[in-house]
Amino acid sequence: MWTEPSTEVKVENLQNESSTSLPKPAVVDSVEPGSIGEELGFEPGDQLISINGIKPRDLIDYQFLIAEEELHIEVIDKDGTVHTINFEKEPDDGLGLSFTEALFDGLRQCNNKCPFCFIDQQPKGHRRSLYLKDDDFRLSFLYGSYLTLTNLKESDWKRIEEQRLSPLFVSIHATEPQLRACLLKNPQASMIMKQIEWFAKRKLQIHAQVVVCPEINDGIHLQNTLQDLANYAKGNWPVILSTAVVPVGLTRFRPTEDNLKAINRKCALKVINQVELLQKEFKSKIGTNFAWLSDEWYLIAGQPLPKRNSYENLPQQENGVGSIRAFLEEMDNATINLPKKIRHNKTCSWVVGRLVKEALGPACNRLNKIEGLTLKLYGLPSPYWGQEQVVTGLLTGQDLIRGLQGQQLGDQLLLPSVMLRQNQDLFLDDMSLEQIRHALKVPINIVNGADDIVAAAIEDLDKIL
Repeated sequence: MWTEPSTEVKVENLQNESSTSLPKPAVVDSVEPGSIGEELGFEPGDQLISINGIKPRDLIDYQFLIAEEELHIEVIDKDGTVHTINFEKEPDDGLGLSFTEALFDGLRQCNNKCPFCFIDQQPKGHRRSLYLKDDDFRLSFLYGSYLTLTNLKESDWKRIEEQRLSPLFVSIHATEPQLRACLLKNPQASMIMKQIEWFAKRKLQIHAQVVVCPEINDGIHLQNTLQDLANYAKGNWPVILSTAVVPVGLTRFRPTEDNLKAINRKCALKVINQVELLQKEFKSKIGTNFAWLSDEWYLIAGQPLPKRNSYENLPQQENGVGSIRAFLEEMDNATINLPKKIRHNKTCSWVVGRLVKEALGPACNRLNKIEGLTLKLYGLPSPYWGQEQVVTGLLTGQDLIRGLQGQQLGDQLLLPSVMLRQNQDLFLDDMSLEQIRHALKVPINIVNGADDIVAAAIEDLDKIL
């Protein structure tokens, strides 16, 4: 999935590539208690105009600018009054401020026309932020979102070099110039190997991603891509730190003329065998597996997930590479000291995407050995997206209602937080958490991980409802 911008984010005009949006004041969202910012009198809603006469374009600029001993700051308070603040601090001391947006001068959108883009495979009529295609190098540096490098201006390349914005997360898809240009529907995409060389000369680093589209960039093309990238993973200062190989995701809303094919079991097995052979080659030559398959490949193929140590330091966990294995490891740790029984009988329902249900079954069975506890695991498809096998984070409110209505859900429903927009009770179809509560007539407990699931299962209902 993608990092969804807020509804208030400004979007840079793609029609005029030479234009640069002027930064808006950075709006303070919260102030850390006991911080320098609190001592100076900052409050949520204040607007930071400039630091030492410079208007920060984003959080990166902000962090660079406050790393000075003497600061001159201009601020507009909630009443519209402009204040100037002069003070000294240690260079390493932060101000304890967080802001409503990471970018103050506008989001850089994608200028490609990839037919497999998930954002273009959505129905119309939902919240604006769902349709914003982030291709901004700053969000890649700050949060690990993927970019293509096709829309960077000369000033952007200069900034990446000067501020050492590394590592960046880059969607490669193919290293053959014409194939990549065809995949992204953008002639500029053909420059990818020259761009990687640019990073190499400056000792800047990349985490790469390849979205595999059957009969387009798989087979020999995938092998060429991974071997090309691995050539930049050698030495004491590798340029490409890791590569994630993920399957194309298709919804029923995609354009019918795209000629894309879904990943089936046969295709998944073929890709697994191909990449695992390459992993052995990479391990012997450069000392790392380097390229990893996302969990979906193994789940679609009906194959067991690799052992935890094969993922090394989990460099692409946020991209679904080893995330289930890591969760199972967390669940192992969370269930070391389970009680033999609970005081009051309780039934909970835990809902996940159908694709991951089988992998999570053993963890559920372990909890069901506790006397008095019944934990039901529901693995749901997504009629909304038109997918039978779906990961948990793509389940919508409509999917939950359709899959769970009429079921005996017990005392509470455990709902993974990955289904909801960050910091908001909204699903991908704009249904609210309150609507789900009303439709299913059951208390809902939002869980963030293994510890939350175990705690929700064994705690007394009186404490949590």
